[in-house]
Amino acid sequence: MTAATKEEASRLAEMLVGQQLAACVQILPEMESVYRWQGKIERQQEVLLIAKTESAKFAALEREVRALHSYETPEIVAIPLIAGSPAYLAWLSASLTNDAT
Repeated sequence: MTAATKEEASRLAEMLVGQQLAACVQILPEMESVYRWQGKIERQQEVLLIAKTESAKFAALEREVRALHSYETPEIVAIPLIAGSPAYLAWLSASLTNDAT
């Protein structure tokens, strides 16, 4: 995902982790995005968020991000996880349940 500001990115990250829609959200520093919007090529400084979650949580994650996001059409994409360490994957799964500690 991208956000317009670090403050917006922080709000989204806190909400996602707080609602157990993501186990972890990494906020990467400002970057420049170049894209086409309403027929024009645009440039904008944005902040990148990487949310670690499971596919079963994607629809809820998308719904909640759309509700809070400042963009009309926010970037919300899923990238498949091919492999991961068993300990990390167990932590991720546990962090997305009500039993998380």
